[in-house]
Amino acid sequence: MRTWVAPGRVNIIGEHTDYNEGFVLPIALPLVVRCAAAARADGQVRVASRQRPGEPVLVAVSELAAQRERVPGWSRYPLGVVAGLVQRGHRIPGVDLDLDGAVPIGAGLSSSAALSCAVAIGLRDLFAPSLTDRALIDLARAAENDYVGVPTGLLDQSASMLCTAGHALFLDVRALAADPATASRGVAHEQIPFDLDRFGLELLVIDTGQPHDLVHSGYAERRAHCARAAAELGVAALRDVASPALLDRIRDDVSRRRARHVVTENARVLAVAEKLRRGADPREIGPILTAGHVSLRDDFEVSTPALDAAVAAALTAGAYGARMVGAGFGGSAIALVDRERTTAVVAAARKHFAAVGFADPRTFVVVPSAGAHSVN
Repeated sequence: MRTWVAPGRVNIIGEHTDYNEGFVLPIALPLVVRCAAAARADGQVRVASRQRPGEPVLVAVSELAAQRERVPGWSRYPLGVVAGLVQRGHRIPGVDLDLDGAVPIGAGLSSSAALSCAVAIGLRDLFAPSLTDRALIDLARAAENDYVGVPTGLLDQSASMLCTAGHALFLDVRALAADPATASRGVAHEQIPFDLDRFGLELLVIDTGQPHDLVHSGYAERRAHCARAAAELGVAALRDVASPALLDRIRDDVSRRRARHVVTENARVLAVAEKLRRGADPREIGPILTAGHVSLRDDFEVSTPALDAAVAAALTAGAYGARMVGAGFGGSAIALVDRERTTAVVAAARKHFAAVGFADPRTFVVVPSAGAHSVN
């Protein structure tokens, strides 16, 4: 068997902007999902996961569509990638997929996209070597959208496939979606150096331990709010709204607040990207990260008491900025901290969580890492 890996991600800034055709700025994590894969000749797909002990899932390639509702939820991610590749006309005689993930599930660090992308790049190398990374992004997203039933944007899969070590990925989602060729020409995305170590800084992840579930959360509802707001404003997407002042035309208060988050979040992405692009001290982006959390908490209403507690504890302990990451409804927060203050921030978060009755959070430092690739 050969092995491929794909990373999870954290967004430096840019939540819920991807499906509004806007801008995002993620980094890939050093935490990955591993996919060991080998072709088989009996027309069967076998999927096993170290995180899901028990009998492997076995489905005939010809039955992937029919069996969708009958297979375990976790297996729909890899099976959806196989189904998508077959649907696109690629022949798969059968395949064994053995999975092992180090990206915490439900932590808002995109474990599902890491899984889908690890399988996608493995299947590409085994059965469809002409497919581009851009095509794999679409394949992995379609698996989540169509086979799993989660209406995600392009962010998570793009980060898992396109990020490079030592850099943040500035991604123009509209440009990437409009013309797949722009991905290879670098028009839709840019690698921006993100070297916190040089400035004595670290990026701390605080996993609240409260998992989010995009299938059953309010994620789809938030997307509908955004689409409704864009339609009322007469624009193709909220990315086209030049100023928050224009949002006063939206009659419904909830839709107006959802739109305000997206419009101001796009501006925050552009501001952070410009600071990093010109080599500014990353401490300068701290207040922008915190402003993003306030917007997600108050306007988009996807934060939780545990996420708010993590952010508050980090800021009180000296973080330059902190915010929830991912789609929300649970998961993790990030904090930008001086290297010598990391231990104190961790202690403050644990003390705060204990005081309000939350379970001890998991904490770890992350660095910008490589995107999906083969390891043998």
